[in-house]
Amino acid sequence: MGLIARGARGAKSRWRNVLQPFRPLLLSWRLRGELGSLVEAEQVAALPLNVGDAWFCGLYVNELLMRALHRGDPHQDLFDAYRMLLQQLASQETPQALLRNFEKQLLEAVGLAMILAVEPATGEQVQAGRWYRYHPEAGAVWQRQSGGLDPPAGHKLVSGSALLALESGDIEDQHLQELKRLMRRVLRFHLGDKPLVSQSLFQ
Repeated sequence: MGLIARGARGAKSRWRNVLQPFRPLLLSWRLRGELGSLVEAEQVAALPLNVGDAWFCGLYVNELLMRALHRGDPHQDLFDAYRMLLQQLASQETPQALLRNFEKQLLEAVGLAMILAVEPATGEQVQAGRWYRYHPEAGAVWQRQSGGLDPPAGHKLVSGSALLALESGDIEDQHLQELKRLMRRVLRFHLGDKPLVSQSLFQ
């Protein structure tokens, strides 16, 4: 939802320390047209994230949600997954695996689920020992010419083992870099080429 918090930036505003990133809030508002007016905001839980990598990861997830979701379209399951993600990030778990799994959940929530365990064109199961070119609109395609355990130089391929790891949600360290490259391509395809501001902040 889009809400305007009138006077929230003022020095004497009762919302000045409440309307902060990642704080679970109980809100009330008046809705007139596309944008509503905030009436009340009450913090209902402790701030889950502090500064550091987890905080930047949270900003990245917030920006993804803003880009991918339509205003006025509720996603209860995705909200629960988001809340769980913030708790996991705050507990200092490995953030990259958490982010890849949430990106997959986000795509599923908006009707753009990735097909990871099967080659859609052939119906064959994805094999851990093979290399694939992943097309966001068509799924995985086995690259027979790649051969062996190592992909060709300058490749844009992803291993079958990484695809299967993302499918299961059990992502190991060895899969992190190739899945990061994969998800960046997939998200860019669906969300457009406009850069994500949070990624430049993190860098």
